[in-house]
Amino acid sequence: MGATTIRLPDALKTRVAAATKRAGTTVHGFVLDAVAEKAELAERRAEFDTAAKQRYARIVETGETISRDKMRGNLEGRIAGKAARRPAPRTLAKRK
Repeated sequence: MGATTIRLPDALKTRVAAATKRAGTTVHGFVLDAVAEKAELAERRAEFDTAAKQRYARIVETGETISRDKMRGNLEGRIAGKAARRPAPRTLAKRK
């Protein structure tokens, strides 16, 4: 395991010390958890961006989309436990 040194401004160091006391943990554990949480968020954001780019590329390639209203209705039905069929896509008008 590698070591990393960080320098915290005094005000942040005081906040971290108070937070660790409330959480019943150490500064090391608190900072380690914070770094892991931030890394997880960055990874999830990257996955989201990749999925969005892939979906947009598919729209550009096929010209097919599903309206927001139809998709939302579908999702709300599924959340409510109803058997919902996926809405049929529509083809976008091509730009000139």
